[in-house]
Amino acid sequence: MTTVDKTEIEKFSKLANDWWNPNGKFKPLHLFNPARIKFIKEKLISHFKIYENIEKPLKGLKILDIGCGGGLLSEPLSRLGAKMTGIDVSEKNINVAKLHSREMDLDIKYIQCSPENLNLENEFDVVLNMEVVEHVSNIDLYIKNCSKLVKKNGIMFVATINKNLKSYIFAILGAEYILRWLPIGTHNWDKFLTPQELKIIANKNNFKLDETVGMKFNLFSKKWAKSNDSSVNYISTFLKN
Repeated sequence: MTTVDKTEIEKFSKLANDWWNPNGKFKPLHLFNPARIKFIKEKLISHFKIYENIEKPLKGLKILDIGCGGGLLSEPLSRLGAKMTGIDVSEKNINVAKLHSREMDLDIKYIQCSPENLNLENEFDVVLNMEVVEHVSNIDLYIKNCSKLVKKNGIMFVATINKNLKSYIFAILGAEYILRWLPIGTHNWDKFLTPQELKIIANKNNFKLDETVGMKFNLFSKKWAKSNDSSVNYISTFLKN
């Protein structure tokens, strides 16, 4: 006797295949992922003074991936040795992430919830907010809830989009209406944050700015890379006081 519903497994398998299809609807995230992972890995090696040449350089670090989706960040970081927890408010995303991690034989804990409902205070060395904060309804409360989850001297990553005319042209008009990389309506310019606005909110919640770097897409190579230009996409890192 089994409780497994083969129809459900097949359904989520199809969803998982779509999440992990580099040419599917999540193609923009697949293109962004190598640059994100490289930046996160290098920052953590530097901050936690880890020996870079070991096989699993993030071993022992407890990392929370907020808005984990299908696990595109959680899985590669798990392979680098991190003890990963991924949360997402979407039950469908969590089911897809769980299924794919099992297929890959990875030990990742996935939970359907938002940060305010995760009762794990001072639990994590690292909290990732990658392309999330521009979708929340109350950014001040959101960062406050994130702060509770990070250990003292831990680090929070926030990847988001700057708020200016250029970001409106590139991230909304360009990405959604012209190039059709994203569905129309994916972003709301009113929810974009300047690095300074983000810094002020983080400072109020026991975080200190570490650095802000730009992330830029090369249309010819089709690759993202760290940049001095933070006028559109940027990543800010914050240390917990």
